[in-house]
Amino acid sequence: MEEADLVIIGAGKAIQNSNPSWSGLSLAKTYLQVHPHTNLVILEAASTLGGVWAQHRLHPGLKSNNMLGTYENSDFPMDEATFGIKTGEHIPGPVIHDYLAKYAERFDITPKIRFQSRVTTVTKNSEDGGWVLSVEDSSPHASESKRLHAHKLVLATGLVSEAFLPAHEGASSFDAPIFHSKDFLQHAETLKTNGRVAILGSAKSAYDAAYAYASAGIPMDWIVRESGHGPCWMAPPYVTPLKRWLEKLIFTRILTWMSPCIWGDADGFGWIRRLLHGNAIGSALANGFWWVLGNDVVSLNGYDKHPETAKLKPWYAPFWSGCNLSIMNYPTDFWELVRSGKVRVHVADITRLSAKTIHLSNGESLPVEALLCATGWRHKPTIKFVPDGLDAELGLPHHSDQPDKLMGKADAEVLSRLPRLRDQPVLNPNLKPLQESKQTPTGHPNRPYLLYHFMVPPAFYKDRSIGFAGAAMTPAHAICLQIQSLWLTAYLDGNLPLDKSEDEVRWETMLHARFLRWRYPGGHGARFPDFVFDSLPYFDLLLGELGLGTRRKGDG
Repeated sequence: MEEADLVIIGAGKAIQNSNPSWSGLSLAKTYLQVHPHTNLVILEAASTLGGVWAQHRLHPGLKSNNMLGTYENSDFPMDEATFGIKTGEHIPGPVIHDYLAKYAERFDITPKIRFQSRVTTVTKNSEDGGWVLSVEDSSPHASESKRLHAHKLVLATGLVSEAFLPAHEGASSFDAPIFHSKDFLQHAETLKTNGRVAILGSAKSAYDAAYAYASAGIPMDWIVRESGHGPCWMAPPYVTPLKRWLEKLIFTRILTWMSPCIWGDADGFGWIRRLLHGNAIGSALANGFWWVLGNDVVSLNGYDKHPETAKLKPWYAPFWSGCNLSIMNYPTDFWELVRSGKVRVHVADITRLSAKTIHLSNGESLPVEALLCATGWRHKPTIKFVPDGLDAELGLPHHSDQPDKLMGKADAEVLSRLPRLRDQPVLNPNLKPLQESKQTPTGHPNRPYLLYHFMVPPAFYKDRSIGFAGAAMTPAHAICLQIQSLWLTAYLDGNLPLDKSEDEVRWETMLHARFLRWRYPGGHGARFPDFVFDSLPYFDLLLGELGLGTRRKGDG
């Protein structure tokens, strides 16, 4: 059996406005700098690196939500001379793919990547504490499946390793393409159809597809599920009356204080947060900030000025929405396509399909030539962990019928320390998750990710043999991955003191997970780490444990 000192699964799996698309690459670069002679292997199921920025995913018009300067690693700038992007421009998908390829070359990562290598099972090696991986090679000259022994293992598959495509009654008789947004490039011929096209979903990928079709002259029907979370927030690049760069607001320390945060004391300003969120005057000031931010976006987008744009107005205030937000990065006015009728919005559920027709819960029937599903991802690794129950030990989403007393204790602690979160928004009473089959499968996950610092399974905290990179969703993805890579490298090497008991680690993990459930009910906080203005104190937490300075601008 082949052996490796460290195996990283994934050379980049991510979504555009959340997890870093270079999680595996960032960790590999950091680990190799510390261990230049280590036997490191990166296993990537796709044929090219980059995750959402892989070549087979670069559909027409795909761009980052970030502008030049906030979507790069600090030690490898995306300079204008090399990549042709200017300040104030959103970065096209092909440029990001090129950047990641050059990054891998620059730090000698490329020779370590084995493309078209899909990990099917992971087994804990009871003899030496390592891990045994079963790997399927899908390259043209592949042999049978291989086994690989990893002394240390990091899963860098992020939160979106496999697309979620819902099942619909009558799909077999639809007689037209039904495809996920990740496969848009493979269905680019639908941009030249003579009929209408439909989109299901209301996140950024749905906006991207709607713009691509409508700007190409293809009339389209956009279906926003009445049983879903509603449309995501779409903000202009510059917000608030002061016209500040949106993605930089989360790095403005004074503004991060406006968010109640269970790990907020890590930035050294816990007393300020307590003043802002522990009394009526402070709460009024913080609430005023969130009102200005949300009202500014509503006003700039003109949601309330037209009946069609009103259908795309988010259902939850930005305070509660987490990373269920994105940025308008289109070259022309998106909202004019909606106002002009080129995009028709329907707030309804799909009840069934028939021949080239979509039937909705509001009684409408839509004749279309294709259905694009911008319906998200399975938020669980597709790898099978052996033996059964190991996924639960690893802190991965799983199903359990047993009550968790620690969960209730953590809920009480969160609401006691952060009373602002007691006043929860009213969720959609018709909320119902999409399904891939008519019956919810046995064992459908009802437990979220439970990883210490969103990286390490509590049950393996002392083991130092396994970690997760990119399992947290934050708009500050590039910086997050650099810091996580430093922390994971120190952790795997034994250079971080493990001075907490397993019970203490389990408690802190559960406390942070339940905080996110209460903090971001309009986002994904109940299922996995999803946070925005809490990013900077999270970085402070990790940097503090590494013994590094957290206030990086002079003495400030």
